[in-house]
Amino acid sequence: MEVNGIVLSPDPRLRQECKPIEEITPEIEALAERMKREMFENAGVGLAAPQIGELVQMVVIDTDYESADDYDPIVLINPVIVEQSDHLVPFSEGCLSIPGVSCEIKRPDRVVVEAYDLDANLMRYEAEGGVFCVCLQHEIDHLHGITMFERLEPAQRMHAMREYQEALRRGARPGETE
Repeated sequence: MEVNGIVLSPDPRLRQECKPIEEITPEIEALAERMKREMFENAGVGLAAPQIGELVQMVVIDTDYESADDYDPIVLINPVIVEQSDHLVPFSEGCLSIPGVSCEIKRPDRVVVEAYDLDANLMRYEAEGGVFCVCLQHEIDHLHGITMFERLEPAQRMHAMREYQEALRRGARPGETE
């Protein structure tokens, strides 16, 4: 199921391993632009390609924008976490593919990610604490078929899934959290 261009859980596309991008083509550039548009239109701060039904390893992120005037997402192609801290801290997360719900998820509080940009330059992003750190991990999870539900303990997962079903009954849309 899709709403506002966003694939919603439990769509099987969200549980699949995505293919690496071998070459930056005009189609890949167009996909990046589509992802940027969909993320903005749904008030997201991060979006992975499978969330719009494309099973390739691409992510867009902009955790700082306040309006269209300062909206400028980064594009990460084939992102990989190359370093992460052992220190796990709880972060409250939402997901465009699981509207109406936020979950507390324990994640490393520091990560280093390497990815290619649209010019095929290898980029390195370091993040410690905060939304950008969480967003990098959350979106990279999507590329490997992992949603925030899989990061929860079994009892938490059952509770979150019940909340999600209720949110869907209420008509929650992408970009809405509790």
